[in-house]
Amino acid sequence: MRLLFAGTPEVAVPSLEALLASDHEVVAVITQPDARGRRGRTLHPSPVKEFALARGLDVLTPERGSAPDFIAQIEACEADAAAVVAYGQILRPRLLAATRLGWVNLHFSVLPAWRGAAPVQRALMGGDDVTGATTFLLDKGMDTGPVLGVLTETIRPKDTAGDLLDRLAHAGAPLLVQTLTAMEAGALVPEPQSTEGVSYAPKLTREDAYVRWDLPAHTVDRQIRGCTPSPGAWTTLPDGQVAKLGPVSPRPHAVGTVPGQLRGEDGEVLVGTGTHPVALTWIAPAGRRSMSAVDWWRGARLPEGSALGEA
Repeated sequence: MRLLFAGTPEVAVPSLEALLASDHEVVAVITQPDARGRRGRTLHPSPVKEFALARGLDVLTPERGSAPDFIAQIEACEADAAAVVAYGQILRPRLLAATRLGWVNLHFSVLPAWRGAAPVQRALMGGDDVTGATTFLLDKGMDTGPVLGVLTETIRPKDTAGDLLDRLAHAGAPLLVQTLTAMEAGALVPEPQSTEGVSYAPKLTREDAYVRWDLPAHTVDRQIRGCTPSPGAWTTLPDGQVAKLGPVSPRPHAVGTVPGQLRGEDGEVLVGTGTHPVALTWIAPAGRRSMSAVDWWRGARLPEGSALGEA
């Protein structure tokens, strides 16, 4: 089939690579416009754009997917179908009608669970044991279209959002290829999504990533893993400065402390929660590189009773 591919971040690259290795023809790649870095001066292409250009593919970077001139470009491609992986824009009905068979989205959850921008992060933070990936036809709703294919993936006890996204990106790539191949053969019957088990996964905010030490240890653990590597879990230090945190390890048999209170014990840095303490792995105070929690603790020389978070 003649395919379009729409995607932007690194997790979309395995799917594009798999499609290029298949019998399908990728006639154009659609991705978000170049974005400014953190310091705001230099424009950087998306990972998908870098990958596509290195392989000689035509790349389109519309500011708005609904722009008439862009839609005309897509219609001129005369594509049979389009594959979408974490593109980052809402696609309007006229654009969805510009291919013969439709736009197939690879979404990193088992729909209808966790519709939205941050399904992996929300699944981790919600304490799910299993997640997965779904291929479905895009319609005018938010991840509401009929399902074409599904795979499941166990969430491991130490998974971060980055770990889980990477596994799903690589497992989902062959699922996407298989779905498109079966569509071409007329071997798929789209299944409407269930009206039960619907949940939503809005993009994480800075507030979502702020660690509340008064919550149970398992909740703190899930929150931090769900925010790693992005947007990055954070807290305030005893001097009021902000610091990012790496994943923690619950210590259910350690003696409890006041939520947020720090102490060194058995070569670890423990922080109190609403239940039992957790051990820090690394910490990155504002303006500094990440360092092991133990090294930070030695250098900080904090008075007894010092705590992270709001007083």
